[in-house]
Amino acid sequence: MKKQSIKSDAAILDRLYEVIRQRKESPSPDSYVASLFVKGTKKIHSKIVEEAGELVEASELGDRGHIVHETADLIFHTMVLLGQWEIEPDEVYAELQRRWGVSGIAEKESRKTKAY
Repeated sequence: MKKQSIKSDAAILDRLYEVIRQRKESPSPDSYVASLFVKGTKKIHSKIVEEAGELVEASELGDRGHIVHETADLIFHTMVLLGQWEIEPDEVYAELQRRWGVSGIAEKESRKTKAY
């Protein structure tokens, strides 16, 4: 199978989300993503926790390649969670944009008064 070219490195997240959405709408028995949706939100949560732990372990070892690999796993499973809740990546991008140029301390303080 030939790898498809992505014009922008960041565009991979949008392409990935589209595939995740397709797997949710038209599940296939040989699709890992579809199997996560069948198992439900708790399974997706457990995968995120697992991958976050593996990322921390890789960081503790200082293994750059392993850190990259585990970061990709964590982002992938986070994107599956977004798909589960039908949250478009654009919503996350907008939140990051809203935070741009705002002190992390000030942004965190603003959450204390903000109702989600």
